[in-house]
Amino acid sequence: MKFMKLGSKPDSFKSDGKDIRFVATDLAADIIIHVGNIKFHLHKFPLLSKSYYMQKLLMTTNNEATDEICISDIPGGVAAFEICAKFCYGMTVTLNAHNVIAARCAAEYLEMHETVEKGNLIYKIEVFLRASIFHGWKDSIIVLQTTRSLLPWAEDLKLISHCIDSVASKASTDASKVEWSYTYNRKKLPSGNGPNERHWNGGRKENSVPKDWWVEDLCELEMDFFKRIIMAIKAKGRVSSEVIGEALKAYTYKRFTSLGKGPARNGIDATKSSSWLETIISLLPSEKGSVSCSFLLKLLRAESLLNCGETCKKELVKRIGHQLEDASVSDLLIQTTLGKTVYDVDTVLNIVEEFIMQADNEDHPGPTITDETALASGSSKISVAKLVDNYLAEIAKDPNLPLSKFIDLSELVPSDSRPAHDGLYRAIDTYLKEHPGLSKSERRKLCSLMDCKKLSVDACAHAVQNEHLPLRSVVQVLYFEQMRVSTSAASRAESGGSYGSSRSAITTNTEDDCDGVATGDLNSLKGHECTRSSGHDKSGDSKVKGTTTPKKMLRNLISNKAQAGESSSSSDTSGSPNSANPEKEKPKSTR
Repeated sequence: MKFMKLGSKPDSFKSDGKDIRFVATDLAADIIIHVGNIKFHLHKFPLLSKSYYMQKLLMTTNNEATDEICISDIPGGVAAFEICAKFCYGMTVTLNAHNVIAARCAAEYLEMHETVEKGNLIYKIEVFLRASIFHGWKDSIIVLQTTRSLLPWAEDLKLISHCIDSVASKASTDASKVEWSYTYNRKKLPSGNGPNERHWNGGRKENSVPKDWWVEDLCELEMDFFKRIIMAIKAKGRVSSEVIGEALKAYTYKRFTSLGKGPARNGIDATKSSSWLETIISLLPSEKGSVSCSFLLKLLRAESLLNCGETCKKELVKRIGHQLEDASVSDLLIQTTLGKTVYDVDTVLNIVEEFIMQADNEDHPGPTITDETALASGSSKISVAKLVDNYLAEIAKDPNLPLSKFIDLSELVPSDSRPAHDGLYRAIDTYLKEHPGLSKSERRKLCSLMDCKKLSVDACAHAVQNEHLPLRSVVQVLYFEQMRVSTSAASRAESGGSYGSSRSAITTNTEDDCDGVATGDLNSLKGHECTRSSGHDKSGDSKVKGTTTPKKMLRNLISNKAQAGESSSSSDTSGSPNSANPEKEKPKSTR
């Protein structure tokens, strides 16, 4: 820490009890100055020689042997006045980052300018600030923290703005040129080099400075100063949006140790927490990927709890929609504060709508569009479609979830973004089991969301035995499965009918049908008794026989349905894709 010593005389300020300070000298004091609860017994001449304020004040007092005046409103209080008084006596005074701003404001209050005496206190402090304090990283931060108790003096004297510009300039310095000390106990950004990284020739590489080296020190500042520094850093334009986003994330977790679950600090009311959160959202960089989608969703969850306002919510929804493909299902499970449902489905609907709108704009930005852009957009849509299906499977467990919201969210996803419907089938099956009171028309409407042609072999095997599905849906599954088997048989016939070629044809066709199916969806649909065995039988005859099995299954199914009635289909015997028990399943036929 930088410091400066003023004066050469020894410190002769003494204390007589708790409330009296005096100068140990042979001359009797001729003025008493009240500063707060302290009485300073001093001499007029040293004070009048350097303070124009004292000159004006004493001219208005009575001409008595001892004058008493009160300056209780001096900035910095007793400690700052004592520094100024010692300087007037020529006593040794040590200025540092902790007391220099208080001394500067007190000197301004006492009007200790150059017009009163050359080399006065204000001039010396200004030199110290410009030459030392504002050149130091930690000194600038300490000085900035001390200004909070010195408002509005520190603001009017532009001391705060000088501190902020100093801190922002150093934070904007290229990391390779950072030579001052800083606090850093955080994990480095991916672009940072580890301290033990070595050169290719085996020699130790000099420790590199991470790009976000300044973040941890700024987290100690109050929100108003932190906001002004971030705005100054962004205005300089030399720090990447990712580093600024990392600073906002670190500061948010500092203030909200359990982000999304309410304010972290005891004694911090909801109004102040809401104000903090609104400030963080307003400071987010506009560039995509500057902060993670998971962090944005946590901000949205906190916003829902604190009711920050519709403007903040719309801004977060827009940002999340721009990078929704990076989200996870757990991030989207935002608990609702109003209504009967467990999760806030309406907010997720708005996010998906925002994503679809932005994706469409990216697909048709103008007369020219690159193949890379189109490919990236298509990949994002497929990722979001899978995310939505997995989210539907989770919220389907809520017994109070209206069917309309389930359908609305499912229909938001474009059909070409779902190359496979296994995930959607799993969500529909979960909803049917958790809502046994659905009418026939409602079950048919729900199952109409699913395209049976896009179900994998395992999903079809589960669906034909699923007693929760309407008869129409089971018939469709069997019909398209029969067509797929017939196509495989025709391919074998065209390839010459040899065992090897027929096996290859079946395998290839199966892989094409299952392209884009999530591994988790396939695993959740495995373990059921009804599976395709045509590609695993050891004889070509068994494969040919397998092609007629769906027809037999269809006839048996219709016969059974006619006898038992479709109303009995609500009993939970087939099990979900995740909980099927092959030993208890009745159908044993193979397809």
